[in-house]
Amino acid sequence: MMTNRPNGTLYIGVAADLAARVAQHRARTGSKYCRKYNLTHLVYAEPHDTIEEAIAREKAMKEWHRAWKVELIESANPEWADLWRHVIGV
Repeated sequence: MMTNRPNGTLYIGVAADLAARVAQHRARTGSKYCRKYNLTHLVYAEPHDTIEEAIAREKAMKEWHRAWKVELIESANPEWADLWRHVIGV
């Protein structure tokens, strides 16, 4: 999940290469939605064994109420820290 600030606008997407996709969003060459709302902070991610599982999870989460998404983020990342450095191994 990408955001622009803690408790800000949320974007849920799927990627085969998380680091590359987040880099696109940060460079403002990713989705139009991320560009429109300046969503450059990765605050939550889940690994999946197959792309089909990832897509199914993405679709399910997009149907969730916002409060459920916030609860999920805060359970794993209570500070809403940008996980970008973690993803690239810095």
